[in-house]
Amino acid sequence: MTRTMLTLDAIARPGGGFAMVAMDQRESLRAMFDAAGVGRPADDVLVQFKMDVARELGPLASGFLIDRHYGFERVRDEGILPESDGLILAADALQQEDGGPVEETELDETVVGGATELEGVSALKLLIIWRRDERREHRVELADRFVRRSAELGLLSVLEPVVRATPAELDAGTWNMDDAIVEAARELSPLGPSLYKAQVPMAGKGDFEDQRRASERLGTAIGAPWVVLSQGVDREHFLPAVEAACQAGASGFLAGRALWSDVVGAPDVPARLRELSRPRLEALIDVVDRTARPWSDAR
Repeated sequence: MTRTMLTLDAIARPGGGFAMVAMDQRESLRAMFDAAGVGRPADDVLVQFKMDVARELGPLASGFLIDRHYGFERVRDEGILPESDGLILAADALQQEDGGPVEETELDETVVGGATELEGVSALKLLIIWRRDERREHRVELADRFVRRSAELGLLSVLEPVVRATPAELDAGTWNMDDAIVEAARELSPLGPSLYKAQVPMAGKGDFEDQRRASERLGTAIGAPWVVLSQGVDREHFLPAVEAACQAGASGFLAGRALWSDVVGAPDVPARLRELSRPRLEALIDVVDRTARPWSDAR
């Protein structure tokens, strides 16, 4: 099937900013249920949680990110998302210990190799674990292959580098996360992803002006439209961090945990999403509409 090449309008708000919901967590979501005191859930519980988030938050979002393992086909085929909410499919194969963080990723050949029906999908997303180690060159090649393969499929590419320290950096006390985030951006954004998904500088801490200046430094290193993610940022810090990033040239956010992490394990998930998560998303959308740089101005 021949696809018409999409623009970022497919996952953006009418003004050109991004207010996207991430729901592609896999084993980390299972661990979150366990941490919430309700045990490690079966697959159908994960799927139901993702469906609830899609129903309650999807109609507000400009894009919705999900993985192929838990709920993708149902979200796509059951008409849960409005046409204005672009569907983003995770194309990363994750390597992680049970209950631990993702240590490495590769390209999920089931997604990009033709085994997954991509009808209705607007974009693919790849997580890259960026380190200054012997696999650094391989990760650059992986990101480049992802960007090129997405284009061949007629889909947008969302590249998500997450920086990690090496043991040697930790032992030597030389690790600086913000420096690494900027270095990763300088290395990977020239590969030409449609959208660059960056960690929040300073983990969202510090006063607003410090946050804005750190975001400006990051923005100068990114040669593409960019958004921030919420992993590693306290919920109460995420909204001001988004505003600081948008004032510094970001075009919005793609967030999961900052919206719904405290709803995991609730007896009535839809009700808690309406009570807690929807107001958070609405407030973030207001920030994007007021302050985000339209993606078309970022090229």
